[in-house]
Amino acid sequence: MQFYLNGYRPGDPSIREPHPSVAERPRGLPEDVDVLIVGCGPAGLVLAAQLSNFPDIRTAVIDRKDGPLAVGQADGVACRTVEMFEAFGLADRLLDEAYWVNEVCFWRPDPEDPTKIKRAARILDTEEGLSEFPHVIVNQARMLAYLRDYMERSPGRLAPFYGLHASALEVDNSGAAAYPVTVTLRHMTGQEETGQTSTIRARYVVGCDGSRSATRAAIGRELTGDATNESWGVMDVLAVTNFPDVRFKCAIQSANLGNILIIPREGGYLVRFYIELDEVSDREMLENRSVTPEKLANVANRILHPYTIEVKDVGWWSVYEIGQRLCDRFDDVPADEVDTRVPRVFIAGDACHTHSAKAGQGMNVSMADAWNLGWKLVSVIRGTAKPELLRTYSEERQAVAKQLIDFDREFSRLFTARATGSGQDAEGADTAEFQRYFVEQGRFTAGVATRYAPSPITAPATFEHLADGFPVGMRFHSARVVQLADAKPVHLGHIARADGAWRLYIFADRSHPTSADSLARRLCEFLASDSSPTTRFTPAGADPDSIIDVRAIFQQGHRELDVDQMPQVLLPRKGRFGLIDYEKTFCPDPAADDIFQLRGLNRDTGCMVIVRPDQYVSLVLPLDEHGALTTFFAEVLIEPVSRISG
Repeated sequence: MQFYLNGYRPGDPSIREPHPSVAERPRGLPEDVDVLIVGCGPAGLVLAAQLSNFPDIRTAVIDRKDGPLAVGQADGVACRTVEMFEAFGLADRLLDEAYWVNEVCFWRPDPEDPTKIKRAARILDTEEGLSEFPHVIVNQARMLAYLRDYMERSPGRLAPFYGLHASALEVDNSGAAAYPVTVTLRHMTGQEETGQTSTIRARYVVGCDGSRSATRAAIGRELTGDATNESWGVMDVLAVTNFPDVRFKCAIQSANLGNILIIPREGGYLVRFYIELDEVSDREMLENRSVTPEKLANVANRILHPYTIEVKDVGWWSVYEIGQRLCDRFDDVPADEVDTRVPRVFIAGDACHTHSAKAGQGMNVSMADAWNLGWKLVSVIRGTAKPELLRTYSEERQAVAKQLIDFDREFSRLFTARATGSGQDAEGADTAEFQRYFVEQGRFTAGVATRYAPSPITAPATFEHLADGFPVGMRFHSARVVQLADAKPVHLGHIARADGAWRLYIFADRSHPTSADSLARRLCEFLASDSSPTTRFTPAGADPDSIIDVRAIFQQGHRELDVDQMPQVLLPRKGRFGLIDYEKTFCPDPAADDIFQLRGLNRDTGCMVIVRPDQYVSLVLPLDEHGALTTFFAEVLIEPVSRISG
């Protein structure tokens, strides 16, 4: 964490100075904004948190509820989501409060007495080395509270407007309107309309308003898919039980009495039960809609036999049916106009994909939607990237959502298979297949399996062999290094903040950085020239790393190099005092695995790894491919007018 760039001030450095525009901001809902975010769920607040770092982008966030969510339904936080929260500086806070899912237990009918369940296996929840962060459990409401707090401490001091329902939306596609999207808002109190309405105009609207999204309906999109006849009860409880694995995540399959998924919660005592309701045994209460927590506890005791559970307190409970539904596109552009029109309205999260809760993917994929879209909106609105960049949001995230739907359908099918003492379900399928599927899909559930297809921001993997551990299109996998300037051990991926900047990582060749044959030094000299992308695409007066942030990792130990030997581009002057940023250069950490070996980096030639603002690898290049680097950025970024005219 860096601070004091523009002057010393006492107090909490995580509370950043408010932008001057905050004091000039009128009270109440504005008449027009750059971005209107509809919904204060996971997707909406991740997007809002990103935009709060850019007070020059006028943003409004609305929600139909009277205030913040008190008790959330989603709770599983994938490794990749924790990585994303690190970019906001929130990972430590999240990890301190959360339950850590370290191992998973699988229970099946006892072969000697199928009326009883018996532990069949206990495995690691995520494979070793998949992420520096664990899979954790924390209430969704707490996640949203972290994000709101971040927004309040940001330069934009962004806060939601509650009690507003976006009931209608119109888009002016003439190209003449400065704010082409007009949204009608109905004022709400206690989820009831007051009769008062307002209108707000926006350059862009993002509907994060759930599975019944009015934004989705307004742009003519539909959720299509299948619902099943499977009903599940879910409850967060404080309970006394003799079941030995109640503090482990457990998948429990009984012979013919149903299945349970146990998710321990944060705090050491609370636990969540997902309980399958049987169409035969539980038909009456399903048909009469007479499900209660007491009845769910009875079903749980039926499945857990010979173990018992006594519920002492219920924090939250519900009943839901499994279904998988998906939109064909996540924006307002018709299929036949994709190449000629830029989107103005987007949908994210449950507004465009819904699925079961058991795999714990809903909140994570929703947040990833917003993480993908946020930096693109920032870049286009600030004029640093071409508007066509916005087309990649639907292309990238709809494909990910389709994978999620397919995964969830198979996950649900295998988990609900009726087990017997012989390990076979009624159709002869091996119930251990669910355990195998869980292990095989571990990277997907951890959130690190996403791989974006080639596009203007994801180049072909021509030189991927130079960096086997950084596949093009996948998230940048962090590793331990040491800062040259102060010998501080850090995770390389943690330097990337939610600031909208691209990262150019220079993994140096073997040569000493001061030698004439150093490819890394020649690249740095090019990057300092007027023809380099770092110079061409950075607006006049902006910090030199505000668009493309250059970092270098040398093979020599940190005691073999001196910081004053580093090239100019690795010692940039920033802020109103022109202070030197010393945190651009790194070396292998002698107390950890060497990053060059760990990530399969070519030691002889080195390479460049170009990473998008959302931490996905866009391009791998040899260190001497200066022209290819410039060409890539020229396809995406816009050269400032002042630089062109100058």
